[in-house]
Amino acid sequence: MAHEYKAIIAWTRGPGEAFTDLKFSRAHQWSFDGGITVPGSASPLSVRIPYARAEAVDPEEALVAALSSCHMLTFLYLAAKRGFVVNSYQDEAVGVMTKNARGKLFVSKVTLRPRIAFADAHAPEAGQLGDLHHAAHEECYIANSVLTEVVVESLPVVPH
Repeated sequence: MAHEYKAIIAWTRGPGEAFTDLKFSRAHQWSFDGGITVPGSASPLSVRIPYARAEAVDPEEALVAALSSCHMLTFLYLAAKRGFVVNSYQDEAVGVMTKNARGKLFVSKVTLRPRIAFADAHAPEAGQLGDLHHAAHEECYIANSVLTEVVVESLPVVPH
């Protein structure tokens, strides 16, 4: 069975913006079926402010967040199935953009750095933690959808 995921991306040229001079706002909105709207923009690393909005989510950040979120959700599911009790999970994921062989920019690597706190009586050993991360990566829908290298740097277990 196929699943569909929809988003509405909307942008409107601002008053007085000529557009063809490239001095137009890249700010836009992402709307999702659950009713939430998120401000989007080009990255200020690609398009200078004021034409980009630093406080909005850019597509590159969204890709990193999607990979991290998918890995986390898969990890939590697998941990629960294996009897490990997770108290908290925080990831400071980082994506790196480089040029490919054709000279085109792409997100070439995403490093996940999850910090996970387990209930003391239900924490995995180091090898089991590595196995959980490996299985989560293998099962993550988003990781299976991209060519970007995804690296998980498992950080030490945090006491609860």
